[in-house]
Amino acid sequence: MAGRRLRDAVKTVLMSSGHEEYNSNVHVVIAGLTNTYSQYVTTIEEYEMQRYEGASTLFGPHTLSAYIQEFKKLAAALTSGRSVEPGPQPPDLLNEQISLLTPVVMDATPPGVHFGDCSSDVPLNSTFKRGDTVTVVFWSACPRNDLMTEGTFSLVEILQGKESWFPAYDDDDFCLRFKWSRPSKLSTRSHATIEWRIPQSATPGVYRIRHFGAAKSLFGSIRHFTGSSSAFVVT
Repeated sequence: MAGRRLRDAVKTVLMSSGHEEYNSNVHVVIAGLTNTYSQYVTTIEEYEMQRYEGASTLFGPHTLSAYIQEFKKLAAALTSGRSVEPGPQPPDLLNEQISLLTPVVMDATPPGVHFGDCSSDVPLNSTFKRGDTVTVVFWSACPRNDLMTEGTFSLVEILQGKESWFPAYDDDDFCLRFKWSRPSKLSTRSHATIEWRIPQSATPGVYRIRHFGAAKSLFGSIRHFTGSSSAFVVT
């Protein structure tokens, strides 16, 4: 209901601007996350009930009214072409936060082994059926060095032609699992186990599994790496 009232308020301002492009067919979309800065935004009626959402509206019963007031100003500025002052910024408290999470000291591999090398690969010339699980273990590094928010830790690629590999599944897919582990808490070595449960909808062909990560050196520099399994066939 809060979103509906906000959209209606913005639409009313746009339609009353006199611009022909803003008519009854205007569709207002609320898109974006506050990243928990303001928690829930409820109507004043919901706030008075103090159920879960109302009790989690942190800035009081008039939070929605404040949003509507400011978005109406933005909508009016949009139609008139006026610039808008940025206004006050919330304080940056990142440097004042206390973390009890042990920092990553460094990552390492055994002598002669590189990050991204396979510790346990698929057998050469192996064939799997849909419904089987393919497991590959890579020498890896702590995922906290780079959370790969714009990428992926694991990827299944399919071969098209003789040399062209294309993404087929990544760790957004439920069929692909990425598991990270150390042999002990104080060890600098770690493994990334990638399990692909081949879905029934998988296209028959030649596949491989890839791993992406970032390793931290003793002096604090971060180096990204990749690794690939051997190719295998899915029938």
